[in-house]
Amino acid sequence: MADGATDAGDPQPADGLILRDVAIRLDGRRLLALDRRIAPGETLTVMGPSGSGKSTLFAFVAGFLDPAFSATGSVVLDGRELTHLAPRQRRLGLLFQDALLFPHMSVGENLLFALVPTLRGRRARRQAAERMLAEVGLEGTFGRDPATLSGGQAARVALARTLLAEPGALLLDEPFSRLDQALRTATRNLVFARIRERRIPAILVTHDPADAEAAGGPVVVIGEDGQDGPTDQRVRNGDAAGAEGVAGVAGAERAR
Repeated sequence: MADGATDAGDPQPADGLILRDVAIRLDGRRLLALDRRIAPGETLTVMGPSGSGKSTLFAFVAGFLDPAFSATGSVVLDGRELTHLAPRQRRLGLLFQDALLFPHMSVGENLLFALVPTLRGRRARRQAAERMLAEVGLEGTFGRDPATLSGGQAARVALARTLLAEPGALLLDEPFSRLDQALRTATRNLVFARIRERRIPAILVTHDPADAEAAGGPVVVIGEDGQDGPTDQRVRNGDAAGAEGVAGVAGAERAR
């Protein structure tokens, strides 16, 4: 049994994000196998060399796994089975290396696009977007062109857009890798603080042990043989050096 899974006789909590007996294969070769529960506010970090299946795991959880891969197991979010739902129905927030802001929209319009439809009224929606910009330290940027933003500012707008969509869980695919060191530290501290404050379960894929340290949660190191590697202590003790932005929320506006 993988570290973090419950004993067969123990009831498993329904809240959080659960990867239940997940196994992914390519051409008959197993890339990875995971059996994990990610608690609300916790970030599971997945590390491993290129080709080990990190991004493939993301695709399976988000619902857009390439048909070339085969997968078994299930994904459950707060007691709701996601495995066979379309990506737009899963309520998952996605942050990638690039912020992927819509270039034809202002900063504020990018945020308004992600707002849940249950919030009605132009003024109320504008105020919600402004509050979120203030929360990520970007007051007064509502009307800015995304092209005028720095890399760190764009990353924060991407985070703000994702949070406004009220995701049930977050998937972070090396979202800090293109930032310089100072911006990387500040941005990841902001991201993980918001995850903890809002009690959002998250999965982080990264090559950077410092990302795992900042995330503060359990760590899985996967290898090319598809086996789980050492977890928590290896990274937190500083021995993981050799271990190797938002496209939006799946169904941000219409998932509910």
